[in-house]
Amino acid sequence: MFKVLVSDPISEDGIRALLDSDQVQVDQKTDLSPEALKETIPEYDGLIVRSQTKVTKEILECATKLKVIGRAGVGVDTIDLEAATEHGVIVVNAPNGNTISTCEHTFAMLMASARNIPQAHKTLTEGNWDRKTYKGVELKGKTLGIVGMGRIGTEVSKRAKAFQMNVIGYDPFLTEERASQIGIQKGDLDKIYENADFITVHTPLIKETHHLIDKSAFQKMKKGVRIVNCARGGIIDETALLEAIDEGIVARAALDVFEEEPPIDNPLVGKPEVIVTPHLGASTSEAQLYVAEDVSQEILNILSDQPFQNAVNMPAVNDETRKILEPYYLLSEKLGEMMIQLAKQPPRHIKISYAGTLTDFNTELVTRTFVKGLLSHYLGEKVNIVNATHLAKQYGLSYSVENTTASLGYSGLISVTLTTDEGEYSAAGTLFDGLGPRIVHVNQYTIDIAPTDRLLYIQHTDVPGIIGHVGSLLGKHEINIATMQVGRKQVGGQAIMMLTIDKALFEDVLGELLQVDHIHSAKNIDL
Repeated sequence: MFKVLVSDPISEDGIRALLDSDQVQVDQKTDLSPEALKETIPEYDGLIVRSQTKVTKEILECATKLKVIGRAGVGVDTIDLEAATEHGVIVVNAPNGNTISTCEHTFAMLMASARNIPQAHKTLTEGNWDRKTYKGVELKGKTLGIVGMGRIGTEVSKRAKAFQMNVIGYDPFLTEERASQIGIQKGDLDKIYENADFITVHTPLIKETHHLIDKSAFQKMKKGVRIVNCARGGIIDETALLEAIDEGIVARAALDVFEEEPPIDNPLVGKPEVIVTPHLGASTSEAQLYVAEDVSQEILNILSDQPFQNAVNMPAVNDETRKILEPYYLLSEKLGEMMIQLAKQPPRHIKISYAGTLTDFNTELVTRTFVKGLLSHYLGEKVNIVNATHLAKQYGLSYSVENTTASLGYSGLISVTLTTDEGEYSAAGTLFDGLGPRIVHVNQYTIDIAPTDRLLYIQHTDVPGIIGHVGSLLGKHEINIATMQVGRKQVGGQAIMMLTIDKALFEDVLGELLQVDHIHSAKNIDL
């Protein structure tokens, strides 16, 4: 009999799977102080929390029987994940339960911005009958640009199509095939900016998406565009948004999230062109029920040794396997990060091959680490070693794994191939004693380079003097070269150059490189 503690208020309907199980005893003890929780937690195998309970390192040190913590929601900032991992405790959340809730809130904000509902309501309650000021626009025939085509973005697109809107979707992992299946157009950000009457964002907030919609983006938009953000504050540059409203580029903005919450002294709040709500995307009774149901089922699966998918920390492996495979985790993650940046289009299929001593082990965690590295360039902390392959499937990415005897003389070799609509991109890596991870093949060219933080990848024709040109140009811009490797198949043919550099090149320096005769492409790779 397993014991599960529910320490925050959750309805019995939400934890029905646990209550009905003859393997689990559920105790609901809410409003426990940290000291009381430390005294209580040693007898429990599972813990369910929301945002009220703080699961600290001190509490986890007392949780001698604890196997799993379930967060009935998405955010796990109230749980010390590092300490949980150290203590072998799996942490699961419920990322799918609020999909429909957030989608419907997005569409409510979309329609409110089209018909000026909050503004008209406020005016009428103040005693004014003003029909002219609040003339709206219809959704039918308008173009909706969706930035981020994950679960929520896809659901929004379905409802937009029901309103006979034209939908353009952008996502780093959206392929033409996937877009066709959904029934939308695949476009880049510029296409959305230039064509959309309405724009809604549904991406995680990471380095690549912080201020994704900035002043330059607003300058490309149609005059009178309407903007909706029910995802994360910070994706839209609020200062640039304010300027775009004042300049007449943005007719209406509808914001559920802000860079600082609550948005104290935020000039967007109270501005007549802006509709605001206090982060209500997941605030429905159904969503709260669904996340509790999802996390309860996950806990039951874990306690019953059944498959689970929404863990947010690394699963446990035995010490012997960890010692052997751990160096390959870093290698595979760097390979993933490098490959997604080398590919010019989202991959449709990923092939991973293991050779040498790696064929003697279960390399599932190495595979997951590669997929994590590949996805994390765009998804950030949303992806981890446990949910990486699940997210890949969710984004329509297929992958295959094989063991092969083609080790090319290396003791252990990881080879990967990404297939895109444009073609294939490949790379391979290994471990060198005393040197650590090394990239030994890129797109069929043989090289030997460490996957450091900053790489420069150049495609060129093998002619005398090309290396000197590159070195001189980087030196002129005070960019230090740590190492340089050139790979070629024949004298005077096509070749690649990979450099480890101390800082990434600005776009103008990349532009100068492309002006050098016989250089065909140059790309920063940030690992």
